[in-house]
Amino acid sequence: MSLISVGDLARRLDDPGHEVRLRVVDTRWYLLRPGDGRVAYDAGHIPGAIFLDLDTDLSAPPGPDHIGGLGRHPLPTPAEIAARMGEVGIGDDSFVVAYDDAGAGVAARLWWMLDALGHREVAVLDGGWQTWLAAGLPTATVTPTYPPTTLTTRAAWPRTIERRDLAARLPSVLLLDGRAAERYRGDVEPIDPAAGHIPTAISAPIGGNLGLDGRFLPPTELRRRFQALGAIPARPSDPTPTVVSACGSGTNACQTALAMRLAGLPDPLLYIGSFSDWSRAGQPIATEDEPGAVPAAGPAGAPPA
Repeated sequence: MSLISVGDLARRLDDPGHEVRLRVVDTRWYLLRPGDGRVAYDAGHIPGAIFLDLDTDLSAPPGPDHIGGLGRHPLPTPAEIAARMGEVGIGDDSFVVAYDDAGAGVAARLWWMLDALGHREVAVLDGGWQTWLAAGLPTATVTPTYPPTTLTTRAAWPRTIERRDLAARLPSVLLLDGRAAERYRGDVEPIDPAAGHIPTAISAPIGGNLGLDGRFLPPTELRRRFQALGAIPARPSDPTPTVVSACGSGTNACQTALAMRLAGLPDPLLYIGSFSDWSRAGQPIATEDEPGAVPAAGPAGAPPA
Protein backbone atom coordinates (compact mmCIF):
# COMPACT_ATOMS: atom_id res chain seq x y z
CA MET A 1 0.00 0.00 0.00
CA SER A 2 1.42 3.37 -1.06
CA LEU A 3 -1.70 5.48 -0.55
CA ILE A 4 -4.35 5.50 2.15
CA SER A 5 -7.68 7.34 2.26
CA VAL A 6 -8.78 9.52 5.16
CA GLY A 7 -11.63 7.10 5.80
CA ASP A 8 -9.30 4.13 6.05
CA LEU A 9 -6.94 6.01 8.36
CA ALA A 10 -9.83 7.15 10.56
CA ARG A 11 -11.01 3.55 10.90
CA ARG A 12 -7.52 2.42 11.85
CA LEU A 13 -7.28 5.16 14.48
CA ASP A 14 -10.61 3.98 15.94
CA ASP A 15 -9.16 0.50 16.43
CA PRO A 16 -8.37 0.25 20.19
CA GLY A 17 -5.08 -1.50 19.43
CA HIS A 18 -3.86 0.93 16.78
CA GLU A 19 -1.02 2.32 18.91
CA VAL A 20 0.82 -1.00 18.70
CA ARG A 21 1.68 -0.59 15.00
CA LEU A 22 0.23 2.59 13.50
CA ARG A 23 2.52 5.61 13.30
CA VAL A 24 1.07 8.74 11.71
CA VAL A 25 3.65 11.36 10.76
CA ASP A 26 2.95 15.04 10.12
CA THR A 27 5.54 16.37 7.65
CA ARG A 28 4.19 19.86 6.99
CA TRP A 29 6.95 22.20 5.80
CA TYR A 30 7.04 25.56 4.05
CA LEU A 31 9.71 26.98 1.74
CA LEU A 32 11.56 29.96 3.28
CA ARG A 33 9.60 29.53 6.52
CA PRO A 34 11.75 27.30 8.76
CA GLY A 35 9.93 26.14 11.86
CA ASP A 36 6.44 26.97 10.59
CA GLY A 37 5.67 23.31 9.99
CA ARG A 38 6.11 22.62 13.68
CA VAL A 39 3.96 25.64 14.52
CA ALA A 40 1.19 24.27 12.31
CA TYR A 41 1.52 20.84 13.93
CA ASP A 42 1.28 22.32 17.44
CA ALA A 43 -1.86 24.23 16.45
CA GLY A 44 -3.58 21.01 15.39
CA HIS A 45 -2.80 17.64 13.85
CA ILE A 46 -4.25 14.20 13.26
CA PRO A 47 -4.66 12.45 16.64
CA GLY A 48 -1.65 10.33 17.50
CA ALA A 49 0.56 11.95 14.86
CA ILE A 50 4.18 12.77 15.56
CA PHE A 51 6.05 15.53 13.74
CA LEU A 52 9.13 15.06 11.59
CA ASP A 53 10.82 18.07 10.02
CA LEU A 54 12.15 17.97 6.45
CA ASP A 55 15.18 20.10 7.32
CA THR A 56 16.28 18.37 10.51
CA ASP A 57 14.78 14.86 10.51
CA LEU A 58 14.47 13.83 6.86
CA SER A 59 17.61 15.50 5.52
CA ALA A 60 21.31 15.58 6.31
CA PRO A 61 23.03 18.94 6.87
CA PRO A 62 23.79 20.57 3.49
CA GLY A 63 27.25 19.70 2.24
CA PRO A 64 29.01 17.40 -0.20
CA ASP A 65 29.43 14.48 2.22
CA HIS A 66 25.95 13.02 1.69
CA ILE A 67 23.95 11.98 -1.37
CA GLY A 68 22.65 15.22 -2.79
CA GLY A 69 25.93 17.01 -3.37
CA LEU A 70 25.50 20.75 -2.89
CA GLY A 71 21.73 20.51 -2.67
CA ARG A 72 19.53 21.86 0.09
CA HIS A 73 18.17 18.54 1.34
CA PRO A 74 20.78 15.77 1.08
CA LEU A 75 19.89 12.26 2.19
CA PRO A 76 21.04 11.08 5.60
CA THR A 77 22.82 7.76 5.56
CA PRO A 78 20.52 4.75 5.96
CA ALA A 79 21.98 4.22 9.43
CA GLU A 80 21.16 7.81 10.39
CA ILE A 81 17.58 7.61 9.21
CA ALA A 82 17.10 4.21 10.87
CA ALA A 83 18.34 5.65 14.16
CA ARG A 84 16.03 8.67 13.93
CA MET A 85 13.01 6.54 13.07
CA GLY A 86 13.76 4.21 15.95
CA GLU A 87 13.99 7.13 18.37
CA VAL A 88 10.45 8.28 17.56
CA GLY A 89 8.96 4.80 17.68
CA ILE A 90 8.99 3.76 14.02
CA GLY A 91 10.28 0.21 13.74
CA ASP A 92 10.14 -2.92 11.66
CA ASP A 93 6.53 -3.67 12.68
CA SER A 94 5.21 -0.14 12.17
CA PHE A 95 2.61 0.84 9.61
CA VAL A 96 3.58 4.42 8.77
CA VAL A 97 1.22 7.03 7.32
CA ALA A 98 2.73 10.36 6.25
CA TYR A 99 0.74 13.49 5.48
CA ASP A 100 1.24 17.16 4.67
CA ASP A 101 -0.78 20.04 3.23
CA ALA A 102 1.23 20.39 0.02
CA GLY A 103 -0.17 17.76 -2.32
CA ALA A 104 2.07 15.05 -0.81
CA GLY A 105 5.11 17.03 -1.94
CA VAL A 106 6.79 16.52 1.44
CA ALA A 107 4.99 13.45 2.79
CA ALA A 108 6.18 11.49 -0.24
CA ARG A 109 9.77 12.15 0.85
CA LEU A 110 9.22 10.02 3.97
CA TRP A 111 7.35 7.43 1.89
CA TRP A 112 10.21 7.27 -0.61
CA MET A 113 12.91 7.01 2.07
CA LEU A 114 11.28 4.18 3.98
CA ASP A 115 10.22 2.34 0.83
CA ALA A 116 13.69 2.64 -0.72
CA LEU A 117 15.25 1.27 2.45
CA GLY A 118 13.01 -1.80 2.35
CA HIS A 119 10.16 -0.84 4.71
CA ARG A 120 7.05 -1.64 2.69
CA GLU A 121 4.38 -0.74 5.24
CA VAL A 122 4.35 2.98 4.53
CA ALA A 123 1.68 5.07 2.84
CA VAL A 124 0.84 8.69 2.07
CA LEU A 125 -2.51 10.09 3.17
CA ASP A 126 -4.42 10.84 -0.03
CA GLY A 127 -5.51 14.48 0.03
CA GLY A 128 -3.49 15.19 3.16
CA TRP A 129 -4.40 17.52 5.98
CA GLN A 130 -6.98 19.48 3.98
CA THR A 131 -8.99 16.36 3.13
CA TRP A 132 -8.88 15.24 6.76
CA LEU A 133 -10.31 18.59 7.87
CA ALA A 134 -12.89 18.64 5.07
CA ALA A 135 -14.17 15.26 6.24
CA GLY A 136 -14.86 16.74 9.69
CA LEU A 137 -12.50 14.29 11.38
CA PRO A 138 -11.04 15.04 14.82
CA THR A 139 -7.78 16.89 15.44
CA ALA A 140 -5.51 17.06 18.45
CA THR A 141 -2.88 19.30 19.99
CA VAL A 142 -1.28 16.71 22.28
CA THR A 143 2.19 15.56 21.22
CA PRO A 144 2.33 11.77 21.65
CA THR A 145 5.42 9.76 22.44
CA TYR A 146 6.10 6.14 21.54
CA PRO A 147 8.66 3.68 22.90
CA PRO A 148 11.99 3.63 21.04
CA THR A 149 12.37 0.68 18.72
CA THR A 150 14.53 -0.67 15.90
CA LEU A 151 14.14 -0.12 12.18
CA THR A 152 16.13 -2.45 9.96
CA THR A 153 17.18 -0.90 6.65
CA ARG A 154 19.29 -1.56 3.60
CA ALA A 155 22.94 -0.58 3.89
CA ALA A 156 22.85 1.85 0.94
CA TRP A 157 20.33 4.01 -0.88
CA PRO A 158 19.02 2.49 -4.12
CA ARG A 159 17.33 4.26 -7.06
CA THR A 160 19.36 7.48 -6.85
CA ILE A 161 21.54 9.35 -9.31
CA GLU A 162 24.08 12.07 -8.61
CA ARG A 163 25.12 15.08 -10.63
CA ARG A 164 28.14 13.75 -12.50
CA ASP A 165 26.35 10.58 -13.57
CA LEU A 166 23.27 12.54 -14.61
CA ALA A 167 25.36 14.99 -16.64
CA ALA A 168 26.89 12.08 -18.53
CA ARG A 169 23.51 10.43 -19.13
CA LEU A 170 21.39 13.45 -20.09
CA PRO A 171 21.16 12.36 -23.72
CA SER A 172 19.68 8.99 -22.79
CA VAL A 173 17.36 9.59 -19.81
CA LEU A 174 13.96 11.22 -19.46
CA LEU A 175 14.41 13.93 -16.83
CA LEU A 176 11.14 15.12 -15.24
CA ASP A 177 11.19 18.42 -13.32
CA GLY A 178 8.44 18.49 -10.71
CA ARG A 179 8.69 22.19 -9.85
CA ALA A 180 6.04 24.74 -10.76
CA ALA A 181 6.15 25.87 -14.39
CA GLU A 182 7.26 29.41 -13.54
CA ARG A 183 10.33 28.10 -11.75
CA TYR A 184 11.06 25.68 -14.59
CA ARG A 185 10.94 28.53 -17.12
CA GLY A 186 13.10 30.75 -14.92
CA ASP A 187 10.44 33.43 -14.44
CA VAL A 188 11.03 33.30 -10.69
CA GLU A 189 13.49 31.57 -8.38
CA PRO A 190 12.90 32.15 -4.66
CA ILE A 191 15.84 30.26 -3.19
CA ASP A 192 18.38 28.74 -5.58
CA PRO A 193 21.28 30.77 -7.06
CA ALA A 194 20.09 30.65 -10.68
CA ALA A 195 16.75 30.51 -12.44
CA GLY A 196 15.69 27.98 -15.04
CA HIS A 197 16.05 24.22 -15.37
CA ILE A 198 18.51 21.44 -16.11
CA PRO A 199 18.95 21.17 -19.89
CA THR A 200 16.76 18.45 -21.48
CA ALA A 201 14.41 18.38 -18.45
CA ILE A 202 10.68 18.16 -19.17
CA SER A 203 8.34 20.32 -17.12
CA ALA A 204 6.13 17.99 -15.05
CA PRO A 205 4.74 19.94 -12.06
CA ILE A 206 3.67 17.61 -9.29
CA GLY A 207 0.29 19.31 -9.09
CA GLY A 208 -0.53 17.64 -12.40
CA ASN A 209 -0.65 14.29 -10.58
CA LEU A 210 -3.60 15.50 -8.49
CA GLY A 211 -7.26 16.17 -9.14
CA LEU A 212 -9.13 19.33 -8.20
CA ASP A 213 -9.89 17.74 -4.82
CA GLY A 214 -6.17 17.47 -4.00
CA ARG A 215 -6.18 13.67 -4.24
CA PHE A 216 -4.10 11.62 -6.64
CA LEU A 217 -5.59 10.98 -10.05
CA PRO A 218 -6.76 7.42 -10.76
CA PRO A 219 -4.01 5.10 -12.07
CA THR A 220 -5.35 5.19 -15.65
CA GLU A 221 -5.21 9.00 -15.71
CA LEU A 222 -1.74 9.00 -14.20
CA ARG A 223 -0.60 6.59 -16.89
CA ARG A 224 -1.99 8.89 -19.57
CA ARG A 225 -0.13 11.81 -18.06
CA PHE A 226 3.18 9.96 -17.91
CA GLN A 227 2.69 8.66 -21.43
CA ALA A 228 2.25 12.24 -22.63
CA LEU A 229 5.45 13.15 -20.80
CA GLY A 230 7.34 10.35 -22.56
CA ALA A 231 7.68 7.89 -19.69
CA ILE A 232 5.65 5.21 -21.54
CA PRO A 233 6.70 4.23 -25.07
CA ALA A 234 4.28 5.17 -27.81
CA ARG A 235 4.67 1.66 -29.30
CA PRO A 236 5.19 -1.62 -27.40
CA SER A 237 8.31 -2.27 -29.47
CA ASP A 238 9.96 0.98 -28.37
CA PRO A 239 12.37 0.84 -25.39
CA THR A 240 11.13 2.05 -22.03
CA PRO A 241 13.14 5.14 -21.06
CA THR A 242 15.05 5.47 -17.82
CA VAL A 243 13.19 8.18 -15.93
CA VAL A 244 14.96 10.55 -13.55
CA SER A 245 12.77 12.54 -11.17
CA ALA A 246 14.01 15.95 -10.04
CA CYS A 247 12.67 19.16 -8.51
CA GLY A 248 14.25 21.91 -6.41
CA SER A 249 15.96 19.88 -3.71
CA GLY A 250 14.89 16.26 -4.24
CA THR A 251 11.78 16.47 -2.06
CA ASN A 252 8.85 17.10 -4.42
CA ALA A 253 10.54 14.68 -6.83
CA CYS A 254 9.46 11.90 -4.47
CA GLN A 255 5.82 12.74 -5.21
CA THR A 256 6.53 12.06 -8.89
CA ALA A 257 8.02 8.71 -7.87
CA LEU A 258 4.88 7.93 -5.85
CA ALA A 259 2.62 8.88 -8.76
CA MET A 260 4.60 6.61 -11.08
CA ARG A 261 4.24 3.76 -8.58
CA LEU A 262 0.47 4.36 -8.43
CA ALA A 263 0.37 4.31 -12.23
CA GLY A 264 2.04 0.88 -12.25
CA LEU A 265 5.24 2.20 -13.85
CA PRO A 266 8.86 1.35 -13.02
CA ASP A 267 10.36 3.42 -10.22
CA PRO A 268 12.38 6.39 -11.48
CA LEU A 269 15.86 7.28 -10.37
CA LEU A 270 15.79 10.17 -7.92
CA TYR A 271 18.17 13.10 -8.35
CA ILE A 272 18.35 14.05 -4.69
CA GLY A 273 20.36 17.24 -5.18
CA SER A 274 18.08 18.32 -8.04
CA PHE A 275 18.19 21.93 -9.24
CA SER A 276 19.64 23.19 -5.96
CA ASP A 277 22.69 20.98 -6.45
CA TRP A 278 22.92 21.55 -10.21
CA SER A 279 22.73 25.34 -9.96
CA ARG A 280 25.14 25.60 -7.03
CA ALA A 281 27.67 23.58 -9.01
CA GLY A 282 27.58 26.14 -11.83
CA GLN A 283 26.19 23.70 -14.38
CA PRO A 284 24.60 24.91 -17.64
CA ILE A 285 20.99 26.03 -17.26
CA ALA A 286 18.15 26.32 -19.76
CA THR A 287 15.25 28.77 -19.54
CA GLU A 288 11.80 29.30 -21.02
CA ASP A 289 9.42 26.52 -22.02
CA GLU A 290 11.71 24.31 -24.10
CA PRO A 291 13.79 21.53 -22.50
CA GLY A 292 17.00 22.79 -24.09
CA ALA A 293 19.91 20.97 -25.69
CA VAL A 294 22.35 18.60 -24.03
CA PRO A 295 25.26 20.69 -22.65
CA ALA A 296 28.59 20.40 -24.46
CA ALA A 297 31.02 17.90 -22.95
CA GLY A 298 33.88 19.18 -20.79
CA PRO A 299 37.57 18.77 -21.53
CA ALA A 300 38.55 15.57 -23.34
CA GLY A 301 34.92 14.64 -23.72
CA ALA A 302 34.30 14.46 -19.98
CA PRO A 303 30.85 15.48 -18.72
CA PRO A 304 30.58 18.77 -16.77
CA ALA A 305 31.65 18.40 -13.14
